[in-house]
Amino acid sequence: MKAPSLAAFLLTAVPALAVGPGEDAPPTPTETTTVCEEGRIWDAEAGACVLPQEAALDSPALFGAARELAYAGRYADALAALGAIGDQTASGVLTYRGFVARQTGNWPEAAEYYAAALAADPGNFGARSYLGQGLLAMGDRAGARAQLSEIRARGGRNTWAETALRLALAAGEGPAY
Repeated sequence: MKAPSLAAFLLTAVPALAVGPGEDAPPTPTETTTVCEEGRIWDAEAGACVLPQEAALDSPALFGAARELAYAGRYADALAALGAIGDQTASGVLTYRGFVARQTGNWPEAAEYYAAALAADPGNFGARSYLGQGLLAMGDRAGARAQLSEIRARGGRNTWAETALRLALAAGEGPAY
């Protein structure tokens, strides 16, 4: 694939690749993004859209809502759902906080979150891929390649994280996600 075609692919394939740690596919839209208004998530037990801190959801369900909201570009709502999770030091929570910071243009904050996510779980391929993409966008190609090498060395070859970072490096630019 030529670089311009690859760059076009990356810009259109963003949703297919914007997934989190341990995830291989984009989230399936639920009532959280199809019914709930800004600031609310779906609580199946209540059968209604509620504020994240009022939801009768466990941490994995809150994380799923945060992931879905981040994927949909509803970053403030994703942060609210993340904030309702009990363990704010969990690698996935830190990764998505970094993702939101990067998407909203705060690279220094994003880099701090990714570093914290990797300190909590060095094998977090999503954090490594997002960190590498951010480094590439900041002009640090060697840093991005180092993250790709780490993903591969830790068993992440052929994962979405490895593919996304490899394609970004091949295109010479970081994708927008």
